[in-house]
Amino acid sequence: MASWYRSYDVAYLRDPDDNRPNCDPRGGRSLFCLNRYKSPLARLDLEPVHLFYSLILNSYPTTPFHPLSRLQSQLSHDSSPVITMSIPKTQKQWLITGADKGLDGLVYQDAPVPTPGDHEVLVHLRGASLNYRDLIIPRGMYPFPLNLPVVACSDGAGEVVAVGSKVTKWKKGDKVLTLFNQGHQRGDMDIAASKTGLGGCFDGTLRQYGTFAETGVAKMPSNLNYVESASLVCAGLTSWNALYGLKPLKKGQWVVTQGTGGVSLFALQFAKAAGAHVIATTSTAEKAEMLKKLGADHVINYREDVNWGETARKLTPGGEGVEHVIEVGGADTFTQSLSAVKMEGVISVIGFLGGAAPKDNILETLSRVCTVRGVYVGSREQLEAMCAEIEKHDIHPVMDKTVFTLEKAKEAYEYMWAKKHTGKIPITIE
Repeated sequence: MASWYRSYDVAYLRDPDDNRPNCDPRGGRSLFCLNRYKSPLARLDLEPVHLFYSLILNSYPTTPFHPLSRLQSQLSHDSSPVITMSIPKTQKQWLITGADKGLDGLVYQDAPVPTPGDHEVLVHLRGASLNYRDLIIPRGMYPFPLNLPVVACSDGAGEVVAVGSKVTKWKKGDKVLTLFNQGHQRGDMDIAASKTGLGGCFDGTLRQYGTFAETGVAKMPSNLNYVESASLVCAGLTSWNALYGLKPLKKGQWVVTQGTGGVSLFALQFAKAAGAHVIATTSTAEKAEMLKKLGADHVINYREDVNWGETARKLTPGGEGVEHVIEVGGADTFTQSLSAVKMEGVISVIGFLGGAAPKDNILETLSRVCTVRGVYVGSREQLEAMCAEIEKHDIHPVMDKTVFTLEKAKEAYEYMWAKKHTGKIPITIE
């Protein structure tokens, strides 16, 4: 009697009475394998191939003329997959047509599926996520280079389905996430790399298929699903760079985070994994409870305490202040960040949710003896290091409870603009 069993998220159909040599570690003959995404595999030692149907069998066919018997015979002697996936010619995508139309300039359309070049991979995108940046590009508020029209969004994760003739890093079936700035491989950001952002200069991830340089993707953390992995691309990597890019965070140091957006929540999780102390700010009791559950040592309601920066400083040993401030509020929060930071501490400026018009004199950095650093996501080297730590500590991104599909992506934009979200907004792609 044939039976199903699971191993590494793959279900195998095997016949315990058939002991011919094969790659089934449990013995017996494996006729079919079915992964958790309902994609049968031709053999255990071959790359996954997608079928348009799935098979559930209770026993092997007994007649040699039965089609499944012929398939079994082919699996025994043929080293190539029996059925291979047919990559479609067209796909659905969201295109940003201009920076002066708001969301009316975000168009859902049919487009050709691109063909990978010699050093490129074709990825079947399965998950995406939004950032504040995605909201302001169509509104003409984004301060970095753009090359419109462009496929929207930087955050994506999926499966490699085709590789160029000279690709050496990846093979079909590999699970990968995108690199925000495709040209930022390691070291410092430069002007050339700043012009390679996905969803701004290069076509992004709000589509079903995308081609990327083989150096423009990284291995997905094994403990995360597609939408969780996608959420790392911008917010996760930005937080990692803020904490480790200039003066690496050390165990026992102090960090201030602001609010419950993606960057701040990642910073909280990374800091706690490193053994640091976190002071988080928020505006409601409900969000305060969520921050405490994530490990925040102290939570300050900034609506009730307008001088929260000084309050944060007093919570640190000797009232010296914090080593790292994750600054996302801009004009509305920067004064308090200066009050909270320790001498020789770092204020990482990441966003301007509260406005971009400065209210503070830059010379205050001298009197505070601190560093104010702008952070523009991070490099592939940093992305790989972050993913390794996420696996090591089994960190899972905080995802909003509302899940959007690709065709409903514009509703996700509206949802985020209305500030209804907590953490990262998941978008699934079929």
